[in-house]
Amino acid sequence: MKKFVILVLADVTEGAKALHGLLYAQELHEAGHRVQVIFDGAGTAWIQRFEDPENKYNPLYRAVKNLGVIAGACEYCAGAFGVSDSVQQSGVQKLGEVQGHPSLAKLVAEDYQIITL
Repeated sequence: MKKFVILVLADVTEGAKALHGLLYAQELHEAGHRVQVIFDGAGTAWIQRFEDPENKYNPLYRAVKNLGVIAGACEYCAGAFGVSDSVQQSGVQKLGEVQGHPSLAKLVAEDYQIITL
């Protein structure tokens, strides 16, 4: 078993990258690997979009969310991109170990391979 963190950094114009982050997380999890998805930077805005039942990727997002692999969203960036309230409402945890941002050093120390999209 390997460990992966998928950082979704894609802004809302880069839907293919955000979608693939979910697909890769699902595939890796189903293959028995340990996976975490973190929405960071402009990618924090995807939570609000994916939570929308009218979004065509909502079913995939819900499936991935139900797997328990969505580790969280950058606390600082959610605020900077104006989606802090929608992240909170989604139940996705805000991560802010390093000046309001998720700690990559912690993940590396835990032997996670980092994939950025």
